[in-house]
Amino acid sequence: MTHSHQHGTHTADLHQHQHDDSGQAEILDLDAEVLAEHIAGITGSLPLTSAPRQIVDLGCGTGAGTFALLERFPEAHITAVDTSTGHLKLLADKACAEGVQERVRTVQADLDASDWPDLGTPDLAWASASMHHMADPAHALAKVHELLPPGGLFAVVELDGFPRFLPADVPADRPGLEERCHRATDSFHAEHVPHRGTDWGPMLSAAGFTVEDTRTIAVNIEGDRSEAIGRYALGSLQRLRNTAAPGLDPADVIALDALLDPAGPRSILRRTDLAVRTTRTVWAARKR
Repeated sequence: MTHSHQHGTHTADLHQHQHDDSGQAEILDLDAEVLAEHIAGITGSLPLTSAPRQIVDLGCGTGAGTFALLERFPEAHITAVDTSTGHLKLLADKACAEGVQERVRTVQADLDASDWPDLGTPDLAWASASMHHMADPAHALAKVHELLPPGGLFAVVELDGFPRFLPADVPADRPGLEERCHRATDSFHAEHVPHRGTDWGPMLSAAGFTVEDTRTIAVNIEGDRSEAIGRYALGSLQRLRNTAAPGLDPADVIALDALLDPAGPRSILRRTDLAVRTTRTVWAARKR
């Protein structure tokens, strides 16, 4: 996957190739399951003047935002946009399974392209963890501004960074391992995902939007809340390993591999002290 591969969650920071669609899709689905309550909270707090009837989900991935929006706005129709045909097929299959296929249209498109396909005239545009993957975010923001009618709302949702799962003193022989893994990926992300962590407020204003609301939501979900958290942590850290390993001490790599061995005695799947800790920021901007 390249910068232009938009999706629905933070996880594409570590997924650079479209051939990894199946593995990435599993992480995206787990992300949606684990963070469902927080996504629902965001859709419920948008400063809408009326319920939207037409919505565009930009960088929809496998549909975390799409299905949250369908549930929140039962009269709405959604155009789900992504570069990955594999993700779009999974989304369409889910829509059929849930009986909402008449309310969903999928569009394969590169949002870094100079011209966008016809995406209709939405009342609401939604972009969750996709804007920071744009090669030229200013161009994408300008295209969204063109897309929306006066009064239309654009919701940008971003995770401030990759979630943390382990306590700081884990593992006992290599405490602080998870943070060292993240530090080992800093240069990679600075080069390949330079817009991660951007304050989108000034860029939205520069594109002609009025930012009506900015809120930061702390996410802290204890592992005993959901069996999926173990699988989410395992899959996420397996992908982190691929980027982090070259910058780690060999002893850290050994300790990390022990955590990532699903059948091993030190497997992350055996731990009862996992949590999902991250911060999510939402910008709600209106076209005047």
